[in-house]
Amino acid sequence: MDITKAIAELKKEPGFAENVGMTLIHNGTIRAWSRKDHASVNKVEIAVNFEKLQEICSEMQQNEGIFRVIAHAYEGIMSPGDDVLYIIVAGDIREHVKETLSQTLDRIKIEAVQKKEIFS
Repeated sequence: MDITKAIAELKKEPGFAENVGMTLIHNGTIRAWSRKDHASVNKVEIAVNFEKLQEICSEMQQNEGIFRVIAHAYEGIMSPGDDVLYIIVAGDIREHVKETLSQTLDRIKIEAVQKKEIFS
C-alpha cells in the first residue's frame, strides 16, 4: 500500500473536508525479536482472513465520528523490517479517531491475522 496515495485518495472523497479533523495511520512491521521472550526471529509466517479484515473495517467505520477505516495486510513469509499491516482511520475529533484505531488494530490482530514466528 502506498500510504501517501491512499491518503490523497481519501481526501478526494465527498464529505472528507466537512467530516475529518484527524487521520491516524498504523504501520505494523515485523520485529527481529519475539514479544514473548525476546528470542531472535528470522522470519514470520503471516496468514490473513481478508473477508474478516474488511468486516472489521466496516464495523469500526460505524463508530461515532468516524468517516473512513481502511486496512491493508500482507501475508506470506515476512522478514524483520517488512511492512505487514496498514490501518488508516479518519474522523472528526481525536478522541473518536484514537479509540477507533486502537479497537480496529486489536480486533484485526485477534480476529483476522495469524502469525507464526520462525526462529534462527
